[in-house]
Amino acid sequence: MTTVRNVLDCGYGTASWAIEVAEAYPDCEVIGVDISPHMKPDDTPENFWPELDDINRRLAYDANYFDLVQSRMVGGGINASRWSTYLGDIKRVLKPGGWVQMVECYYMCQSDNGSITDSHPLRRWSSNYIRSLEGIKDPRAPQRLHTLVSTAGFVEIEHRMIPMPLCGWSNDPRERRIGEANQENIQQTLSNLAIFPFTRRLGMSIQDVRSLVASACVDAANPDLKAYFPIYVCIGKKPGP
Repeated sequence: MTTVRNVLDCGYGTASWAIEVAEAYPDCEVIGVDISPHMKPDDTPENFWPELDDINRRLAYDANYFDLVQSRMVGGGINASRWSTYLGDIKRVLKPGGWVQMVECYYMCQSDNGSITDSHPLRRWSSNYIRSLEGIKDPRAPQRLHTLVSTAGFVEIEHRMIPMPLCGWSNDPRERRIGEANQENIQQTLSNLAIFPFTRRLGMSIQDVRSLVASACVDAANPDLKAYFPIYVCIGKKPGP
């Protein structure tokens, strides 16, 4: 992509990616859309425009406008029935030849050495999380990004799975640093994602949820288990020049 004029970041969160793009391309307009601005920093580049909206609704942008659309970690908010029309919306607002990048986490924990079993609290947390969202969200959508992007009509599709270590267990120095930096965030994530769906959807008591979360956090921080969540990345091009 040689010329980037208009970029859309769906689910901008902390706006770190959007700000990085805005600073790298000062002549580019970067629009970020999220349902809440609570993580956005106060000081942002002048060419970054944050907007509040619910991406379960039709994207309110003109057709053929953006050179690049990123959608990142929005799976927990998108309704199960919305995925196909969401990809259709992204394709509509992209210019011919524009690109989409999808990034989603599948919260079924895995182990790099196969040591996590169904009896581990971290695996039970994952199973409960998947079960608690079924019927309203699609917690398995990250695994289907390639199919979703292909079905929407994108071409030149590339996809991969990237393990996100839950603590610093890797022998690779870079991955170890990522795991160490990610450990505190993972502890918060395991709690934040569980409280509402586990109590409301699964009928668990708050005490049982907190007990499971505490045990799952111990597993996540255990380097011997080599636990990770799979991150799925998929890119595709809207047909055109």
